[in-house]
Amino acid sequence: MFKKLSYWFKVKRIGPDIPLTHLLLHSKRLGAWLCRKKFAKFGHNSAMRPGSYAICCDHISIGNDVVIRPGTMLFGSEHGDKSINITIEDLVLIGSGVHIYTANHEFSDPQKPIFSQGHQAPQAVNVCKGAWIGANAIILPGVTLGQNSVIGAGSVVTKDVPPFCVVAGQPAKIIKQLK
Repeated sequence: MFKKLSYWFKVKRIGPDIPLTHLLLHSKRLGAWLCRKKFAKFGHNSAMRPGSYAICCDHISIGNDVVIRPGTMLFGSEHGDKSINITIEDLVLIGSGVHIYTANHEFSDPQKPIFSQGHQAPQAVNVCKGAWIGANAIILPGVTLGQNSVIGAGSVVTKDVPPFCVVAGQPAKIIKQLK
């Protein structure tokens, strides 16, 4: 049992599949302690809610006043040369069920099963200050969400979003300028 507890503290991951981390997230104080220990940066007054996941936490930076809602999945990657591959700046709103990816499966050889082709090199995802990501949105590798941008619920973001814009759809397209 000690080996399992030790593993749960050392693994670079948080979520319901790591029971101790999931339990600690139910306490504001213990959840904040755990997140400060595991993430590359975990800002003041930020929180990760039970039911959310973070993979490769040490490659994820969370700013101040950010809440990671239940069902959200942050997929950092240990591969590649970027030490921080998800950066979420201050005052970012993230709805439930949001997925942020930094890498994808390789699928360049049609003769080989995708399973056997490995992964593409990770690409950083940056969420700038004041952005709002609606519930169940998907942010793909290499995307920057500009300052105070709004991502509509259920959108799939495949390209950078300029500051002060609202995007929605699959793939997400600009539907409104805020400035």
